[in-house]
Amino acid sequence: MAGGELDPKHGHYLGPWGNFGSQTQKGIITYALSANRQKPFAGATRSAVFNTYRRSKAQFLYVVPPFAAAYLLMNWAIEKNEFYNSKEGRMTAPEESDDATQGGPVRG
Repeated sequence: MAGGELDPKHGHYLGPWGNFGSQTQKGIITYALSANRQKPFAGATRSAVFNTYRRSKAQFLYVVPPFAAAYLLMNWAIEKNEFYNSKEGRMTAPEESDDATQGGPVRG
């Protein structure tokens, strides 16, 4: 059955996929290169470097400020902990009742 002929059971037959009953085109020349002859990674390293830079630059303000804040907070906490566990820090810290360590009553 050629394209466009009436099929009594299914109506119009348009032809196989890619050939929907139209006339074949003339004057169109296509060229192809085999997949194993191409260079699939041509320019990949250069593109990867610049694409990574572009994408990182776009995410900079979303990533760096929280990490900087976390670093500063952790650094402050470590310094405070080291101070409180030093001899000078123990002297300046408010006195706590050390009943449990002194043999006094244990609350619980």
